[in-house]
Amino acid sequence: MSEQAVFQVLLHEWQECEVQASLVRKIVFIDEQGVSLEEEMDGRDDQCVHAVAWSGNTAVGTGRLLPEGSIGRMAVLREYRGRKVGSLLLTALVESARSKGYAQVYLAAQEHALPFYLRHGFIPEGERFFEAGIAHVMMRRHLSGTKTQAPAAKE
Repeated sequence: MSEQAVFQVLLHEWQECEVQASLVRKIVFIDEQGVSLEEEMDGRDDQCVHAVAWSGNTAVGTGRLLPEGSIGRMAVLREYRGRKVGSLLLTALVESARSKGYAQVYLAAQEHALPFYLRHGFIPEGERFFEAGIAHVMMRRHLSGTKTQAPAAKE
């Protein structure tokens, strides 16, 4: 059995996954990366579709899709990194955007994660910038077979 089969990724509304997704994001962004709670919790979670990766009853990763087509808050617990959890999350969010008819999705990738997003068809745009003290690059992926275009906006 492949390691991917161990994880299940489900799409949730914020009210269904707030406790679990918040815990993953706190561990990754606040505890590991030193992002402030104010920067991490931007008040937009209730507008998003959330992908949560589960190992049994434990949330091990999360990400979200904002209404304007921005993917963000991608976080995987350290002990589950390198096991395709991020790929499963990203794929679920891209497919959600495609099902909504978006022509493209975009994200602010942490610089160290550029190779990951490149492998998933995202193209860098613009110069490096800092958000929460961490170097980022805007990236975009055009989706085929869609009718509408999500407006371009920065998360």
